[in-house]
Amino acid sequence: MTYIIGEPCVDVLDRACVDVCPVDCIYEAEEHKMLLINPEECIDCAACEPVCPVMAIFAEEDVPEGDNWEKFTELNYTYFGQSRDS
Repeated sequence: MTYIIGEPCVDVLDRACVDVCPVDCIYEAEEHKMLLINPEECIDCAACEPVCPVMAIFAEEDVPEGDNWEKFTELNYTYFGQSRDS
């Protein structure tokens, strides 16, 4: 499991989550105008979730349902060249 950053982060780019991440697994994806979490580096510590001012970070199993959210789950994997199945 990993944490997923979704649509509320687009154009916000608040870096509170970056500041608290103990493994530096959150990166700016300039072309998407948001931050993304590298699922291979994420240690599932949940430190990022409560500090997000726009509530854009979810444990993967808690990402809201729907196509709009699903595309952000996929983006968090594919941006780092990974698959959800790995």
